[in-house]
Amino acid sequence: MFDNKICYHGAMSEIKVSNKKLKIGIVGGTGYTGVELLRLLSVHPNVSLTAITSRGDAGLAVADMFPSLRGYVDLCFSDPAQANLDQCDVVFFATPHGVAMSQAQALLDAKVKVIDLAADFRLQDTAVFEHWYKMPHGCPTLLKEAVYGLPELYREKIKSANIIGNPGCYPTTVLLGLAPLLEQGLLDLNAPIIADAKSGVSGAGRKAEVATLFAESSDNMKAYGLSGHRHHPEIHAQLTHLAGQAPQFIFVPHLIPMIRGMLTTLYVKLSESAQSLDLQALFEKRYQHERFVDVLPAGVLPETRSVRGSNQIRIALHKQSDAGYLTLVVVQDNLVKGAAGQAIQNMNIMFDLPENNGLAVVPLLP
Repeated sequence: MFDNKICYHGAMSEIKVSNKKLKIGIVGGTGYTGVELLRLLSVHPNVSLTAITSRGDAGLAVADMFPSLRGYVDLCFSDPAQANLDQCDVVFFATPHGVAMSQAQALLDAKVKVIDLAADFRLQDTAVFEHWYKMPHGCPTLLKEAVYGLPELYREKIKSANIIGNPGCYPTTVLLGLAPLLEQGLLDLNAPIIADAKSGVSGAGRKAEVATLFAESSDNMKAYGLSGHRHHPEIHAQLTHLAGQAPQFIFVPHLIPMIRGMLTTLYVKLSESAQSLDLQALFEKRYQHERFVDVLPAGVLPETRSVRGSNQIRIALHKQSDAGYLTLVVVQDNLVKGAAGQAIQNMNIMFDLPENNGLAVVPLLP
């Protein structure tokens, strides 16, 4: 169980949390990441689902919209104005960009922790945010408090955080794939880092859009966002932090005809010193204590079905010895480790709970 006393830093005072379960609020529970939060939190041993908001579906039973949750979630969607989110211990925002930043300050004042699955707190530079998301940032002063919620990189900061900017799905694969190399300065940054990434259709969200209609996306594959994808600045900012300098970065996302899953292939040029190292051993050592990162044995390649429905991420390395290049293949479920599962992993760390609580899910196969 979590400690009875939790210290909040910054402007927030010390409060006490008893041994009762954490009260959980979810803003925007009708999308794919919202229902994924519900699926995982409904069996989490240390939480109590308290409020799930939807302005358009207020009063509707959650299980009527999502029959998979029948017998697991007995709440109805509530109007955000009547949800009493300030009575929660933590509120997840599974909403479009711009929603969390309009409500975060009031929740923090009520000593509620905030985990945003959108982009409101991922970027520290407001000018960059406003350029890519075409809206003013509503609470730039809170960005200094926000922690980028990638546990394998920023666990210690997450422990004391009040606001988490949950990473995007593509950035999670790229950053965890490259972190061991960048941390040790093992890349030749005169050459570009290339990320060729492919995502299932659920990554586009639960909305009516021609591009994601069955007749448009089935039996089809296409690249998109070549002129600029919103995850590009997020990835670039984190790569710069890890490398200590701004790298050249080429990112090409693709839409593939499946519901969930993500496969990212990374192409990098190794530094001269790295070419003689056992990089397989380096990756295995770096992630040996990470419950949700699996470095596959040499010669084994990951498949998206091997992580379906789980918070697992799997990484494989293949050295192009003659050219001095390394190819990495990274897979995850874009809705779990790429979104809701990672958000719950962050919550567990923030409240000093076992990190895999609610996430000990065996991948679904076939």
